Amino acid sequence: MTISVLVVDDQALIRAGFSAIIDSEPDLVVVGEAATGREAVDRARALRPDVVLMDIRMPELDGLHATEQITSEPELSAVHVLVLTTFEADENVLAALRAGAAGFLGKDVGPTGLIEAIRTVAAGDSLLSPRATRSLIARYLSTPMEASATVSDRRLDSLTEREREVVVLVGRGLSNEQIAATLFVSPFTAKTHVNRAMTKVGARDRAQLVVIAYQTGLVRAGDL
Repeated sequence: MTISVLVVDDQALIRAGFSAIIDSEPDLVVVGEAATGREAVDRARALRPDVVLMDIRMPELDGLHATEQITSEPELSAVHVLVLTTFEADENVLAALRAGAAGFLGKDVGPTGLIEAIRTVAAGDSLLSPRATRSLIARYLSTPMEASATVSDRRLDSLTEREREVVVLVGRGLSNEQIAATLFVSPFTAKTHVNRAMTKVGARDRAQLVVIAYQTGLVRAGDL
């Protein structure tokens, strides 16, 4: 099954380079490009790509606001945003995840890392590696705004004990396979628990489930 990608960056040369790498893979195809955040939103609506490779610093509308617009539209629920930027500041990681991004990468990532990241995000998993990035997220999300924590705490009431366990493990960055090994269940069962937890708390994807895990205190920076 082919994964469709929309490449968004204000520099034509960078768009061309990313597109060449992506199109070189048999299971990936670039269906469009955009040079501004506004174009990114419009083309996401028109093309419905599986993944949007999104730069942060762009004219008209920055990548974070463009990401937020895309992820907030119900008809684009199948579109996953992978933020790719040279600005790997802590606040950008936090802002990207809160905007609904499913992953965050620096532009120094190699071709192999980029391709695997696109496949990971397209499959519905969040991209929160390497470990240092998870630590940044933990440090910033372990002291959330009180209002956000109150809303999320109420959402957690609907989770079973096993689902809470799973949310904690997702928050620590474990994959479905690692969760399965930790809980001595099958990967399919682990994935089912993750999906049910996401549905109950209203998380769009695993990245948002991680945010909720930290906001509610289920996982803290020292747990990593």
